Parts: sequence; C-alpha cells; structure tokens
Amino acid sequence: MDIFQSVLLTIATASTPLLIAAIGELVVERSGVLNLGVEGMMVIGAVCAFAASYLTGNPWIGVLAGILAGAVLSLLFGVLALSFATNQVATGLSLTLLGIGLSGMIGEDLVGRAGERLPNLDIPVLTDIPVIGRLLFGQDPLFYVSIALTAAVMWFLFRTRTGLTLRAIGDNHKSAHALGISVLKYRYLAVMFGGACAGLAGAHLSLVYTPQWVENMTAGRGWIALALVVFASWRPWRVIGGAYLFGAVTIGQLHAQALGFGIPSQLLSSLPYLATIVVLVLISRDRRLTVMNTPASLAQPFVPDR
Repeated sequence: MDIFQSVLLTIATASTPLLIAAIGELVVERSGVLNLGVEGMMVIGAVCAFAASYLTGNPWIGVLAGILAGAVLSLLFGVLALSFATNQVATGLSLTLLGIGLSGMIGEDLVGRAGERLPNLDIPVLTDIPVIGRLLFGQDPLFYVSIALTAAVMWFLFRTRTGLTLRAIGDNHKSAHALGISVLKYRYLAVMFGGACAGLAGAHLSLVYTPQWVENMTAGRGWIALALVVFASWRPWRVIGGAYLFGAVTIGQLHAQALGFGIPSQLLSSLPYLATIVVLVLISRDRRLTVMNTPASLAQPFVPDR
C-alpha cells in the first residue's frame, strides 16, 4: 500500500466518528433542541463499548453497548431539558461534565488493557483493485454505517412525512402543537437518536480508531461535531464534506509532526480546533444565510399549554 492510499485510509478512519456524531446532532437540532452534551455522550459510549468488548471478547457487543450508553445519557438530558424545561445550554454542558467524570470512573481499571478491534472488510478481488480497492471495499464496518446513516437521514428529513413534521417542530413548535402534533414525543425520539449516534461515534474511537481505553479519549471531537452542524447549515450532505475536511486537518497535523517540521507540536495539535474557530467565524459573517437555515425554535424550551 503506497503512502497516498495509506493517508486517505487514515483520513476516512479519523472522519467517521465526526460524521456519525454530527449527523445525530443535526437531527436533534432540526427538532429545535440544542444538546451540547455530545462530547459527554461520545466518551461514555467509548468506555462502555470498550468495556463490553473487553469482557465479552466480541467487538459487536461493544458497539451495541456504546449505542445504548449514549442513548441512555441522552435520555437524562431529555428528562431535564424537555420534561422540566431546563436551560438547554446549561443542561448540555452539565451532561458533558457528567459523561467525562463517569467515563473516568468506569474505565479506571481498563486503562492500558488491549481491546478488541472491529476488523476491516476484506472482499476478495474488489479489495485488491489498485488505488480504490482498499479505500472503497476494505474499510471498517462503521465507515459504511456512517455513509448509510447520512443518506438515511437525508431521505428521512426531506422525503418523508415524519421528517417534515420534525422540521416543522424545529421551525415553530407552538404551531406544530396547535395542529395536534406531539412535540415532546418527537423531540425525545430525536434526542435519543442523537445520543445513540454519539455513543456509536465513541464506540468507533475505542474499537477502531485506537482500540484501547484512554481517559477523555474523545479529545474535543464532540465539540467539533457540534461545529460541523453549523458548518453544514443543518444540511446532511454538507456534513460529509465538513467531517472529511476536519479529518484531513487532524491527520495532516499528525503527519506534519512525524516529518519533523520546525513547528511546535502544540501548535500543530491545535490545528483542528483552530480550523473549527476559523470556519465558524467565516460562516457567522453571512448573517442572512445563518438565519435562513437555523431552525427558528432552536434551544427554546417548550411547555404545552393544554
């Protein structure tokens, strides 16, 4: 395998958890809910996935455990932010702090232990095609899940009645409620879907990206996923481009360090986050585009009047 192909494979692996987490959060925000707890749900998904796969020897059980852990933690957010109408920003931040602390406690005895890795696909003949074979047919299974998930969300939001209802709730929850739509039911389901996606993204980190458990191994990827939703203007197809852009920046700084460029490693390590800030600043300059695409009821609590 040549260096170019190896770099592309690494970029795809680094981008997959960003894409999965961002596409889940996009659905949540389309329903009018802002959940800033993506980082916490990702890290709890990562530790639960690693623990389950380590104890059972089956990485697929670890994947299911990561999804379940993220969904359960998101349900806590739903109870507080939806049923009790607490401030969504403060609740999401608290969820991240809870996830980080809880994951450290759960994974205390797992640090340094060898985990089970999800194997890459190996399709005879197809995988051996020069250049594109390994890229298209030899990735880890969650890479294909991320692409399929993005396509499914795109179809759901813009081609189904339920998706149209969800977007209507995000744009005006009072009008949706007046039409007899169960706003809280839709938002609970959206929040749990986002939590499941965040947990799956965390499972990818501990079962594929680096098959081991390291405390706080998400390293800010949940915040980047949140920024990706804004970067994509709440459009699923744009999330793919953004995820791979940030994945390329992440891998690029690692290769730059390996090549020994005369740049401080701390500065290179900060490049993905600097890129996030730059992109958000550039997007915020077009106020009209931002207002036009942002769900109008985003982060606004809903309390049914009857």
